[in-house]
Amino acid sequence: MNPLHPALAGLLGYLLGSISFALLLAKQRGVDLRGFGSGNLGATNATRALGRGRGLLVYLLDALKGGGPTWFVLHMGGEGTLAWEAATCAAAGAWLGHVFPLYHGFKGGKGVATLSGGFLVLDPMAVGVGALCLFITGFWTRYMFCASIGFVIGIATSVPILDVGARWGGDRFCVFLYGAAAAVLTFWTHRSNFHRLRQGTESRIGDSDS
Repeated sequence: MNPLHPALAGLLGYLLGSISFALLLAKQRGVDLRGFGSGNLGATNATRALGRGRGLLVYLLDALKGGGPTWFVLHMGGEGTLAWEAATCAAAGAWLGHVFPLYHGFKGGKGVATLSGGFLVLDPMAVGVGALCLFITGFWTRYMFCASIGFVIGIATSVPILDVGARWGGDRFCVFLYGAAAAVLTFWTHRSNFHRLRQGTESRIGDSDS
């Protein structure tokens, strides 16, 4: 079986990524997540609104919608550059779907959980490095958004170090490009957090509303 075309794989990922589990689970509890806390459709705001259990469930489901289509496309058949490009496009599409969901007015979450799910398929060792960066940054700053940014930067910088195939000219160079682009765009998705940080209103890890 030939690998899925990258454009079609990206569309598949986007359509799945546009499903907001945070919004759906919050509605089951009678909570309008867009009107709660930051209004963000992600695991952190879901945790604030619904508790840690539901927040963890949202994270896992968001990671699954990133990893699911990526794994499916990568294992459809074929090998080499085209297969990796298709899988990477599926992961990137899911991430963009989460951030700009088709079904929810193109206003979604920050995308960290969905990105982590895709990279668990594309480069699991890089996710391990990212997780280490997340814990160090979170412990040092006590800001969850800083920990999330540290996580994505850890992934982006470790991919070409750990995977020779993800360097220039390799069949997985597209994985590095996705990680680098996601790291840059993650700063943009967290722009409201930087604004609150400057105002001194950003919640720290362990605060009563976080």
